[in-house]
Amino acid sequence: MSLQGPLVVVAEKPVTGLVEALGAAGAFPIVEVNWADAPTAFVSVKPSAVVIADPGPPPSESAARMLCLQIATAGGAIVPTLAATLDGDAPALPIALPVDGKQPVDGLIARLQSAMRVRSLHATVLRRIELFAAEGTEPPALPLNDALEDATVLVAGRGPIYPALSVAMGERVKMIGALSVENAARYLDARDIDGIVIGDGFSPRMVEAFLTVLAQEPRLRDVPVMVIGEVPDGLTGSLPNVDHVDGDPERLVARMMPLVRMHAFEVRLKRMLTSLDTNGMLDPATGLHTGDAFWRDLNKAVAEAADRSHPLSLARYCFEGAVDERASMDGARLVTKLMRNIDFATRDTDGAILIAFPQTDLRNAHVVARRIAGSIKNAMLTPQRSQDRITANVTLATLKNGDTLDSLMLRVMGSRMVAAE
Repeated sequence: MSLQGPLVVVAEKPVTGLVEALGAAGAFPIVEVNWADAPTAFVSVKPSAVVIADPGPPPSESAARMLCLQIATAGGAIVPTLAATLDGDAPALPIALPVDGKQPVDGLIARLQSAMRVRSLHATVLRRIELFAAEGTEPPALPLNDALEDATVLVAGRGPIYPALSVAMGERVKMIGALSVENAARYLDARDIDGIVIGDGFSPRMVEAFLTVLAQEPRLRDVPVMVIGEVPDGLTGSLPNVDHVDGDPERLVARMMPLVRMHAFEVRLKRMLTSLDTNGMLDPATGLHTGDAFWRDLNKAVAEAADRSHPLSLARYCFEGAVDERASMDGARLVTKLMRNIDFATRDTDGAILIAFPQTDLRNAHVVARRIAGSIKNAMLTPQRSQDRITANVTLATLKNGDTLDSLMLRVMGSRMVAAE
């Protein structure tokens, strides 16, 4: 990703080596300022990114608070902010992405390029929203809540630190625990993960193999990874957000949260862009059809099936147990990965999920519906410390001769026919 655009480097003393390395990577222009002048420079330069070169707390708390506020409230696309740190300390600004000050400059540049890709994606989404408005069309609404509310972190480990780390992480974001590398790999394939912690209890060879797999998968290269132990050499370029951390759970979680928030925001932007590409047909919060688009498609599918004597089945999934809003959204997003290309679905106002199976008779629809139900209830994340299990109840109906959309829906809204427990 190009670093072209104004870049502000904050340091009390000249950092010639860092500036030269950024310039060689394509950053231009680069404005060097001290902390006292940083807020003024931010307003006048309007940078694309900010790099805080000095580890440790800022010498001026008032300047730091002002700069943090300016970055957080800047109009337009996000302004990625990176801050050098030492020994796992907190970055100078709470919103900054931490970078180990002891590692080579290449690591900082790789992380900056990764963050700039998110900025570019954000700018694209904002531009597309403006085009929608210019055409007189109401664009889908970009969620405004903290992206951490959508984030999921995978914690893999089986050593003495694992229990405390799981509790600390679970208090901040939704967490999935894995006691083996094999289980961790299955979770990565099944759902969107916004951060990975590789805890103690694994051999260096297992850690290296796991990181190599992450580096080879384009979908996972920008996911923040924290490793309790040594990180193999040569992975900085392919895994820009990998860090070696000590075993303090609280410090690890605090250091990881800005990176997890950035990745979750990127995933949110990708869903939003897909929604815009389909002219608002898909819900940017779930990736499923919006309610209006679903009923239009279903009405047309019912008419075509009746006219051409094609089978059509419809399933309604409702959930019982420890299901909060986050768990319900998790289930809806997972459906987008489980459906066939010909299927389409929506999330109802009560949290239930409706899936249409075109050209599918009742027997085949039963098999598909059971598979989806089992996958959803196993992957939905229950509220923290909840002991209740989630049950996915499915009502399934197929189009009969003389059926209309209303009569089909009456059967689907009736008593359940399938249950995945």
